[in-house]
Amino acid sequence: MEEKEEILKNLATSIDKGNKNLSVESAKKALDVGIEPLDAINEGLIKGMDEVTRKWVNKIYHLPQVILAADAMYGGLDILTPHINVEKAGERKNIVICTVEGDVHDIGKNIVKTMLTAAGFNAVDMGRDAPVDDVVRKAKDVDAVMVALSTLMTPTMESMKRVVEGLKEEGIKATVKVMIGGAPVSQAFAGEIGADLYAPNAEEAVAVAKAEI
Repeated sequence: MEEKEEILKNLATSIDKGNKNLSVESAKKALDVGIEPLDAINEGLIKGMDEVTRKWVNKIYHLPQVILAADAMYGGLDILTPHINVEKAGERKNIVICTVEGDVHDIGKNIVKTMLTAAGFNAVDMGRDAPVDDVVRKAKDVDAVMVALSTLMTPTMESMKRVVEGLKEEGIKATVKVMIGGAPVSQAFAGEIGADLYAPNAEEAVAVAKAEI
């Protein structure tokens, strides 16, 4: 029992300190001693990310620490995720997330992805400069409950509108919420393009997703 608690503590600490090597090492130890992968994720990695989020919201941590924490978290997830019992993980709902077509900025998107994962969602990452058709197709293929779109460039705001239109053309817009975020967009713009939700930052994106899904 003490060994399990120590491993879970190290997993949480690895995220809080942005230590990817410790995250990977602790994730492997968790599997070696028989800790359920979902327990290691929920009681270790996510607990650590919750602490990072708290420190970021309170301006104790800044962007560099959050990026390191995200990297550490995905290092641990890469080890643990392949061993998750599919039936136990079945309740995790899919959110397709991307930086829209034409925009290659992805730091903000990556932070939102990490926090959505920590909040219990399965964030299906389409990366940056994601083609509109690919995003729509992925949302349909994985039965997504939400598509989260990010951009930092005014010219690519049009891509957000095209995603909304694509979801409508596929006949799945009624079941897929669209959330947008990024410096040039607003609640008003969300209304203009038919998006359901707007989040000005990563914390709000998670809060909105939890409230709407």
